[in-house]
Amino acid sequence: MRWLESTSLPLSALEETKHARTALEALALCLDGKAAATSTYRRKRAVFHHALEYAVELEELSANPLHKVKFRKAKVSGEVDRRSVVNPQQARELLTAVTYVGRSRGPMLTAMFACMYFGGLRPAEAAGLRQKDCHLPAKDWGLLTLEKTRPQSNKRFTDSGQAHDERGLKHRDVKQTRTVPIPSELVTILRDHIAAFGVGEDDRLFRTRTGGVISGSAYAKVWQEARTYAFTPDQAASPLAGRPYDLRHAAVSLWLNAGVHAPEAAERAGHGIDVMLRVYAKCIDGQQEVANRRILDALAA
Repeated sequence: MRWLESTSLPLSALEETKHARTALEALALCLDGKAAATSTYRRKRAVFHHALEYAVELEELSANPLHKVKFRKAKVSGEVDRRSVVNPQQARELLTAVTYVGRSRGPMLTAMFACMYFGGLRPAEAAGLRQKDCHLPAKDWGLLTLEKTRPQSNKRFTDSGQAHDERGLKHRDVKQTRTVPIPSELVTILRDHIAAFGVGEDDRLFRTRTGGVISGSAYAKVWQEARTYAFTPDQAASPLAGRPYDLRHAAVSLWLNAGVHAPEAAERAGHGIDVMLRVYAKCIDGQQEVANRRILDALAA
């Protein structure tokens, strides 16, 4: 700390625009000197901006110096790369391939990946899924009532000191839930999973052999190995289903292309309608032909 104090500029130096610009230029680089991703820069800039706003509140600065600097990186569209979206046949082949990974690792994770594809769940939502959240009838559609998630974070930043805190749903109040109808195919997969592996002491369906939460690196490793079994070398080298999260993208894309109304698809996915349409805009096929047909029908009426 003494070294930092002796070698750093005083906070007031940021009143000079050149120093504020230098700070932003540093945020736009990685430690190796290469340009950081736009999303990384925007996240770091937001933190820096909030820190300076606090300095203004404490009257250490007269105004936020970033407001005077015209330094912008390209905006992130957030759109899903349609090359990463698998079709139903490819999704089923991937789920089958997962069962061939390891003696028990793959089989224990197959249903978790199936929840991401057939139910559109986020990985943290699937990790927090409990048996009591599942209505799994012998026939017809089932229902998942999502309440808890298990997002992964650094232990230093969680309340419990563990890598996976139990939290509520993303962008919702802690006590809010979300219901997701699931097709009979997923109902069967979940029923078979419970019959084969049971549930944990905390009623969770997906866990490690010792009952812990499966880490993101662990299921990502299983996923990457499964891709080599299910895909050709060219497909495996492509962005196609490059991450487990791409199963959720494939699910929402499938719903929209099947003609599910945007509000219903957004409710099932836990998205805002505007965000969902922006993110999945390039994954919706055939809408131009549908629109043209409806316009012609209206003109002929």
